[in-house]
Amino acid sequence: MADRDGHTFQLEVVTPQRLIVSEEVEELVAPGAEGYFGVWPGHTPFMTTLKIGELSYKRRGEERFLAVSWGYAEVRSEKAIILVETAERSEEIDAARAEEAKARAEERLRRWGDETIDFARAQAALERALTRASVAARRR
Repeated sequence: MADRDGHTFQLEVVTPQRLIVSEEVEELVAPGAEGYFGVWPGHTPFMTTLKIGELSYKRRGEERFLAVSWGYAEVRSEKAIILVETAERSEEIDAARAEEAKARAEERLRRWGDETIDFARAQAALERALTRASVAARRR
């Protein structure tokens, strides 16, 4: 529910495994399938699909970041619900592991023409690794 002055709205980020975020926030920026979008208190309601990318939100003026992959967003004037396949806070991400995943995905993509490589999967793995590395670099 929005605060009395209408300066915040409820944000919930949920994966199939757990509730990641349930907080009153001032602002949200998420990776929509058609591009990043922003949400503020009193926003016009809408629903959209999400892609791999960084989700950021402001709480008490402090910006926080999550690496998310595929899902849906439902935005209401007083609440935004983000349902995603995966979501990780910056402090949960192992930066070295993300860099290793990036290197593996890049190597697979270099092998263009190799029938044993699923290029769509390799591209998605690269996007996830790049997002995770970027979010990990934003640790407080």
